[in-house]
Amino acid sequence: MSSPLPDLLPIVPFTRPVQGKVALPGSKSITNRALLLAALSTQREVRLSGALFSEDTELMGDALLKLGFNVRRDANRGEIVVDGQAGAIPAQSADLFVGLAGTAARFLTALCAAAPTGIFRLDGVPQMRHRPMKPLIEALRALGADVRCTGAEGFFPLEIHARGLAGGTIEIDASESSQLLSALLMVAPLARGDVRVVLRGTVRRSYVEMTAKMMQAFRSDGSPLVREEAGGVFVVSAVPRPYTLPGAGYAIEADASAASYYLALPVVTGGRLLLEQAQDSGQGLQGDTAFADVIRDIGGRITRDPAGLEVAFAPGSSRAAVERNFKPISDTFLTLAAIAPLLSGVTRISGIAHTRKQETDRVAGMARELTRLGQHVVETEDALEIHPRPLRPGQEIETYGDHRFAMSFGILGCHDLHGDGRSWLAIRDPACCRKTFPDFFQLLESVRQKSLAA
Repeated sequence: MSSPLPDLLPIVPFTRPVQGKVALPGSKSITNRALLLAALSTQREVRLSGALFSEDTELMGDALLKLGFNVRRDANRGEIVVDGQAGAIPAQSADLFVGLAGTAARFLTALCAAAPTGIFRLDGVPQMRHRPMKPLIEALRALGADVRCTGAEGFFPLEIHARGLAGGTIEIDASESSQLLSALLMVAPLARGDVRVVLRGTVRRSYVEMTAKMMQAFRSDGSPLVREEAGGVFVVSAVPRPYTLPGAGYAIEADASAASYYLALPVVTGGRLLLEQAQDSGQGLQGDTAFADVIRDIGGRITRDPAGLEVAFAPGSSRAAVERNFKPISDTFLTLAAIAPLLSGVTRISGIAHTRKQETDRVAGMARELTRLGQHVVETEDALEIHPRPLRPGQEIETYGDHRFAMSFGILGCHDLHGDGRSWLAIRDPACCRKTFPDFFQLLESVRQKSLAA
């Protein structure tokens, strides 16, 4: 068990180039999709290995338990075993709490709406009541679901009177979150008729492709369930008992979003670091692996190793500024933005308007914290332009309860600003990392200590 973190955590800079290796947690996106698909499976025992154990996945697992599913979790082994119920929900009534976990909120809403019977109530923390749900709610209603908003229309809290899904042609705008579309696609095969989804607006396609590939992986014959037609139309066939995982287990990839922080660390400190089981750009299911290309653009050298990825940066080398559209990999934009003060030139990050409706307004929050550090930041609705200025020491970074703020600025704090190892930056509420990476700061300090001893 890791030691509890203080409310304000000073970051101790690295005085030696980073050396060693890190083991990354499992992917949150894949873990929560796998939990849902395992629950829908016909198998009585689906074993998920390499699973993430964090606040978000714990909330998802706890909700499945309340719905009557048998879920057995072993954090020491990184394993979760779920007994599938072939599309049924064992409990006929449940009150589900999702905290601030948007993935769990959308997936559980779709699961409950697709169930044949039952009454289910879903709610979260106050901030969850402002996160986008309306497109999913309206799409489920168009399929025949009885979804009632007991607060503001289109938001949590919800009460669902399950009666299954009828099928048919519907529209959905998933531009605010790809999870809205992914949730719908995963339960669509349970409908009584084929479902034709007409996509309105843009969507982060890598997450939709992840969903479709995982749905296919949970098919006994490996056949696809989602067919994409021209014009942004997704067709999902109604299939009795659609999910039967070939074999007893499903392996979950290391989290590519979490990898972004440790890919950036050698850029900040110099040195080299092996990220165990991490995947390079374009590998695996996660679009965020493309952050490796961002590090290459800065000047880092990334090589594939049988054990994962090794990233190296020569101490004292120039760090090039980056201009990039982060729409496909927006969970990693904060990693780049936080280290932008160290880059030689203006960093331009676009495609991030939708992140204003995530755990917090990430665009405004990042502009605010970088300004606090003395940087010149130009903020627009969809972009940030960061002009490096001398860093202002003695600052306390506000995280807004958002894990990605804490981890991103934690990496910047590893920069030895004073040249003598004195802390110059502190993180408020560092424990918010429990959402996706509970041991992030303990691991970071362990890497620092090992680098000193190398």
